[in-house]
Amino acid sequence: MPRSLLALSTMVAAGVITAGAMALPAHSQPHAVQHATSVRDTAISHATANVTRHADTFGFGAGQTLHVKDVVIDANGTQHVRFERTYQGLPVVGGDFVVHQKADGSLKGSTHAKAHQVAPKSVTPALDSKGAAAGALKHSQGLVGNAKSTPELIVWAADGTPRLAWRTTVQGLGDKGQPHGEVFVTDATTGAAIENYDVEHEATGTGHSEYTGDITLDTTQQADGTFALVDPTRKHITKDARNASSSSLNSSSGTLFTDADNIWGDGRKFSTDRSTAAVDAHANTAKTYDYYKSTFGRNGIKNDGRGATVFVHVGTNWDNAQWSDSCFCMMTGDGNGTTDPEQVDLDTMGHEMTHGVTSATANLRYSGESGGLNEATSDILGTMVEWYANNPVDTPDYLFSDQSTPPWLRRFDKPSLDGRSADYWSKSVGRLDVHNSSGVGNHWFYLASEGSGAKTINGISYNSPTYNGSTVTGIGNQKASAIWYRALTVYMTSTTDYKGARTATLNAAKDLYGATSPEYATVAAAWSAVNVL
Repeated sequence: MPRSLLALSTMVAAGVITAGAMALPAHSQPHAVQHATSVRDTAISHATANVTRHADTFGFGAGQTLHVKDVVIDANGTQHVRFERTYQGLPVVGGDFVVHQKADGSLKGSTHAKAHQVAPKSVTPALDSKGAAAGALKHSQGLVGNAKSTPELIVWAADGTPRLAWRTTVQGLGDKGQPHGEVFVTDATTGAAIENYDVEHEATGTGHSEYTGDITLDTTQQADGTFALVDPTRKHITKDARNASSSSLNSSSGTLFTDADNIWGDGRKFSTDRSTAAVDAHANTAKTYDYYKSTFGRNGIKNDGRGATVFVHVGTNWDNAQWSDSCFCMMTGDGNGTTDPEQVDLDTMGHEMTHGVTSATANLRYSGESGGLNEATSDILGTMVEWYANNPVDTPDYLFSDQSTPPWLRRFDKPSLDGRSADYWSKSVGRLDVHNSSGVGNHWFYLASEGSGAKTINGISYNSPTYNGSTVTGIGNQKASAIWYRALTVYMTSTTDYKGARTATLNAAKDLYGATSPEYATVAAAWSAVNVL
């Protein structure tokens, strides 16, 4: 047996491939692989062999270790194994790829992020961690009070040119007392800034305490006879953050909601009953879980059966909601205290938790066009949670966060109606805030779903234009969202831009419906209609 394949045979169970003699730190072993089925193990084994046999194709060489992040297996047996990599133990940003292979394990193709070769020219940083941390603290924005920084040496390859860099995370408090963090990436040789972005994925808006009428909650009865907001099926829990102004919220923080008679809340806005906000938060988290499970067979946000922690009453007069990967939790504030209650409606909860799905799959960078696609993904699939729930009080629509931010925060048929978002792609789109560059993806989704022109859907009037004056006929939002989800989980990578999203969704449409299908043609037509060619 060749030496390289012998090494593979001992490493497959751990979910990694190592070029050379490097070992994988124990904490880096993927959770999903630890709970893998035999079919997944076989797919991973085939993929590791394919990477080794075609090392030049994948840019796999000495000093690299590949980590299995996700595995998608189609009904016909086709396999898609997603890898991230390290170089000499350092995480590589922009070096991820997907191995596509037939049911028999033979290589079918691959999808790469920007970097092919990941070895930097220099392996000795000139700027030390103290200097990187000091610079990050100096330039952090939107943080008040004490802040702390944690630098990490990485290989930066998101632009296709690998080099050593410091990725420094600054954690502190925002102006409403909410946990807030920023990440600063600087060249470890020159000290030049590369990029910075928020740690959390936020949706700016307002909130209400009661959105979906009288609903059923899945709770757990405790040993003392009381009931707790612990979902026994989906494993998520809902807690009161007690207006915590600390950036250290984690799964053990806050106070679990309990009740003696299992009757929760009073259904009022600006309620003095703190459990009222928890009612919608708990129920809509469950709806999000059920949407992904019943529609795509996804078992939780990370597809590992793990439930999230949901916090309500975060900060003081914090008019926002966010998902945090670091604590695997959803956080919502109390609104502005005068006109805006809590933000726990269906599409907002679906939006924030979809950030967790994106992080666990394509991990679209929260910057530039990739960041716009990240936000569009949460808008699209968060909206589909609302369509899935089909609640008579919060009726399905293409107006994002219309319940918590009347009349709406963003809309899909013509995103520019908010005065900030882009209807169509242009060279400047990547310089917009990610919540506004998402308009291109949102507009594509509406056109692919419902088509162009004026129409009324569920009592709401829409009128969607096209960049090229074309007429687009929609395929329905279930098909359009299925195509987007497959593109996200199989074909998109961390650096996918809008042109790459067109390719990814066309590949997904071909897989699901065929290259000559009306669905494939509509995907292409909708992208052309938003000037993505």
